[in-house]
Amino acid sequence: MVARPTWTPTDLEFPQLIQRAWNDYGDPRTISTIQEISADVSTNRVYLIKLNTGFEIVAKTSTYGSYVHFRQDHRIIQQWIRRLANSRFRSFLAGMLQKDHEVFTWREGNIWVVFYEKTQFYDFLPQRLNPDQVSALGTEMASFHQASATVAPLLNTSWKSLGSDIAALYDAIGNQSWREERNFSKEAESIVRTQCDTFLIQAEKLGYHQLLKLPVLIDWNIGNFSVGLEEQGFKFFSRWDYDWFRVEPRVLDFHFCARVVRSEGDQAQFSYTVAPYFEERFIEFLRAYDRVNPLADEEILFLKEVYRFFILNYVLRQGEHFFRPEFCHRLQREALHDYFPALEATDFHQLLRAVRK
Repeated sequence: MVARPTWTPTDLEFPQLIQRAWNDYGDPRTISTIQEISADVSTNRVYLIKLNTGFEIVAKTSTYGSYVHFRQDHRIIQQWIRRLANSRFRSFLAGMLQKDHEVFTWREGNIWVVFYEKTQFYDFLPQRLNPDQVSALGTEMASFHQASATVAPLLNTSWKSLGSDIAALYDAIGNQSWREERNFSKEAESIVRTQCDTFLIQAEKLGYHQLLKLPVLIDWNIGNFSVGLEEQGFKFFSRWDYDWFRVEPRVLDFHFCARVVRSEGDQAQFSYTVAPYFEERFIEFLRAYDRVNPLADEEILFLKEVYRFFILNYVLRQGEHFFRPEFCHRLQREALHDYFPALEATDFHQLLRAVRK
């Protein structure tokens, strides 16, 4: 098999690529303007498109991962949206444009494109949540997960799993050129292999395969969703970012929730330490969630492996796609030298006891 050459479009070529995707979509409306609105965090690019009718849509281009997974993820998300139609979250998730009753995705070389309906914003959470808002996030997430769990058996299965990602990293870390591209030493290889093995062993012990799987969005940074603020708390209003979507145990959504509710609030400069999991504010989030949608002990203990997976997959394996270079390199160094040793010294039974108190 001949390897397909990697093609990275220039800033001027992206709008042309989106125009070709729109032409293939076959809509009689024409594009009037294309404006980039990317957050400049990941390698994905986002564009606001204004059509000749004045109607606006959003285009996203992606250059990493697998097109098969990209297409499959968006088809599952569209099913998820459709199945939530009878719940109060029927208009929460931004929809995607469809063709022949399927989400339209388009591929040119190693670039893929999808078109989203432009969603409406309402209120955004503050940088630092107050206690009522911490509890509201737990309550809202619990209700959203309940609705999603109800429809999960009706959705197509995903070929992507925690295990497949860990296996991919295990194989990649043994490749010398892959390590050299990321400045990973042989010592780093040994650390990563040990952590991959530990994840698989502990996940098995905690009954990962028996845990309820449902669609999760993982990245709940406050810029990814809007809410309707109330006198005490809030309700979810709209959500539009699906970069980290997968079908997995619900507690994967808690990683970013721990960061959203932490005492220091949302920060432009950050590290991914395990400390936010043990703040009283996150414990209160879990208690609020548990009151609405009870958590099994094994799910709370599985948060240790959620954290380990996040570092292994999103920081070490795919960090260059999710973070700007200056963040990525620092986070990878910290993962190898700080995060994993701290994790091994942390007993998540303490978190379980605190939630159950």
